Amino acid sequence: MRSASAADWIARIRSQGLTWALGAAIVLLQYPLWLGEGGWLKVRTGARQIEVQQVLNQRLQIRNAGLVAELGDLKQGRDAIEERARNELGMVAPDEWFVRVVPATTVPSGNRHE
Repeated sequence: MRSASAADWIARIRSQGLTWALGAAIVLLQYPLWLGEGGWLKVRTGARQIEVQQVLNQRLQIRNAGLVAELGDLKQGRDAIEERARNELGMVAPDEWFVRVVPATTVPSGNRHE
């Protein structure tokens, strides 16, 4: 009786061992695909980084195009220099008058002092 159960037990171990060996082989074959050097997860992360960098590059190209246009204006004419001096530095030409119009502020009705 022991020999029959021992033989069944050995046969079961052999069949399960083969199953476990095949399962381990599948896991070992899948590792490089998912987690290896050129695996799917690293490729996906790299693709996201590329998208972010492309958006940043596009913003910088737009900014650079504006700066190049402004540089061309400054090189070509005095009008752009005058406009910039007036807006940023508050400069006034010698034959001009500077007038500032300040809008009237309204005082709330509860804070009036008469």
